Amino acid sequence: MADIITPNISLALYRYLCHNIVGTEEHVNTIRLMNTVRDNLSSDKSRTIITSGSYGEGLEMRGSDLDIMRVSKSIKVNADEQPDFDPSITYLSMDTDDVKPGFTQLRLEYSRDQSFFECCEEHNGKHYVSSALYKGNVLLVGDDNGETIHGPCITDEAGMLDYALSLHCKTWIFSAVNWITRSGSSWPSHNVTQSIIKHGVLFVPIGSHGSPKEDLEWRVSFSVAEKLLINTFTHTQLMCYALLKIILKDVIANDSECKDLLCSYFLKTIIFWISEELPSSVWKPDNIINCFMRCFSRLVYCVEHSVCSHYFIPENNMFENKIEGRARDVLLNKLNTLHSYGWRCILFSDQISNFAVSMWNFPIEPFTLYVNDVKKIVQSRILYFANT
Repeated sequence: MADIITPNISLALYRYLCHNIVGTEEHVNTIRLMNTVRDNLSSDKSRTIITSGSYGEGLEMRGSDLDIMRVSKSIKVNADEQPDFDPSITYLSMDTDDVKPGFTQLRLEYSRDQSFFECCEEHNGKHYVSSALYKGNVLLVGDDNGETIHGPCITDEAGMLDYALSLHCKTWIFSAVNWITRSGSSWPSHNVTQSIIKHGVLFVPIGSHGSPKEDLEWRVSFSVAEKLLINTFTHTQLMCYALLKIILKDVIANDSECKDLLCSYFLKTIIFWISEELPSSVWKPDNIINCFMRCFSRLVYCVEHSVCSHYFIPENNMFENKIEGRARDVLLNKLNTLHSYGWRCILFSDQISNFAVSMWNFPIEPFTLYVNDVKKIVQSRILYFANT
């Protein structure tokens, strides 16, 4: 028997998520505003601070930590055009020869900072900035406070705060140029697209896993672009993203064989691709279940075919050398089992398991939602940590 999904069920789920997990649209906007103010106050002449990750996007989920991008202002990466020369700046250029799409080597063009050469390796008479040495050097010059390297980040002793050490290129890079004209839909809007292009891209110190040049490579980061895209989401789109994250963290990751195969970034990428395909009018509260199932079905498809194309650089298959062989089979079996339950697969999460029929016609007063929003902000562990 087919599962009947009525607008009332979708509306009930939407209200439940607002009431118990994500908060209202106003709550999300409040988090984003506070992040912007704090980032502006924390930035100075030497660095720009950008709150990233889920919290930077306005989502505070169970198990979330605080992700901060620390962008050096004394180092600049040039893509094609030559900037106005400033002798106090260290200049790098991209070298993508024999490097996987989405990654690059950074060649030193100029620096009067002799200590910077300690982060470089010489090859064929040219100096390349080592992502491994760069992270290690930051740890050495910092205080001995228990910080460790975790991927492209420096993690605090408590494991609560991740600093991604980042470099900026203010021009849009060639490998992502097709994104500008690819979409024939109205999303994202022209103004948003121009804002993304104007910002350029970031680079974080981590190479392609298994690459012979891994320690010399840097990953291209579109974190700011992704924040701008997510800020255009309707609240229903954001809720679908939250539901996917809940399924991943609470259900899929509970299986030891599936725990480390998927990450939130893959889910975000899937939402971006589907947002190009669907008109914004589809993403509405009384259709949230259909939207979520479309996203979940796409995830199953991606795993089945071992392909998850990067949103800005589709040539970068993020599942390559990861979701393959036995790992793919185990994960696909898990996803197909969950998918067989339809939208009710979300009930396997203890955060949503008490979503009951009694909620479907139970009105939630706006005042109650407002009180919950305030309570969520006041009790926010991440917000407290971010401001200490």
